[in-house]
Amino acid sequence: MNSQKIVLPGGAGLVGQNLIPRLKARGYTDLVVVDKHQHNLEVLAKLHPDVTCELADLARTGDWVRHFEGAHAVVILQAQIGGLKADEFALNNETATENILQAIRRYGVPRTVHISSSVVESVADDMYTKSKKRQEKMVLDSGIPCPILRPTLMFGWFDRKHIGWLSRFMKKVPVFPIPGHGRYMRQPLYAGDFSNIIISCVENHSLNGTYNISGQERIDYIDLIQAVKRATSASAIILKIPYSLFYSLLSIWAIFDSDPPFTTEQLAALTAKDDFEVIDWPDIFGVPSTPLQDALDETFAHPEYSKVVLEF
Repeated sequence: MNSQKIVLPGGAGLVGQNLIPRLKARGYTDLVVVDKHQHNLEVLAKLHPDVTCELADLARTGDWVRHFEGAHAVVILQAQIGGLKADEFALNNETATENILQAIRRYGVPRTVHISSSVVESVADDMYTKSKKRQEKMVLDSGIPCPILRPTLMFGWFDRKHIGWLSRFMKKVPVFPIPGHGRYMRQPLYAGDFSNIIISCVENHSLNGTYNISGQERIDYIDLIQAVKRATSASAIILKIPYSLFYSLLSIWAIFDSDPPFTTEQLAALTAKDDFEVIDWPDIFGVPSTPLQDALDETFAHPEYSKVVLEF
């Protein structure tokens, strides 16, 4: 059993929900999650009643900072991934991070791990990319020594966005549309592997600097969708449609949905032709890479977690 306290700001999201079971499997017993999303926090509390959960907006200073006292490590997880308003990205990715960094300095937390994103090196120019670039710079300028992890597109248990949403959509419709030719290279990263990388950073204080954490396997988007179809046994027909039509459908969707699961900005990012660096993170962090199809099978076959869907 490990009684060292680990604080997870934004820990009720995809990464946090995948990280906590693995931290507990490593013997950690004092885990604290501070998150503003009530539904997702309630999901976490129900699955892990032994984890301390506090509902709080990290973009606002408040009593939540008390949890940082006596903490061994802080993993900065909170992030605004999607949305249509620039101020939401600024608040959740920047203001909240500054408040967390102040709490880390105030209580002298000895270990910090920051979760950045591969988009900081992307050719994309959307609100998420801009805010994540500013967020990472804040962490670097803070002077707090810590590893900075830049994961690519992630999937795993509790995935409300991306592959998780696509898999559920695929089960509901007879035809699954693919924009254009579908040959947009992806480097999906299994959240289970990424969680183990985070744990390695928490435990090994010699790991500092910036690391591009990409999926070890490159795969075209259309082939990834085929792999998801195999893992979920979905019956939908995969059909290519013109990019312009796909874009128009997303634009219409956004008129009726203030928080769409897939936006035109994300479509542009999908087709941006990014090719992120693939480092030997299995050797650097001592974490084996799970083969993509095996990781998809694990994601959709878990008897409990595969049935839980987080809100966005």
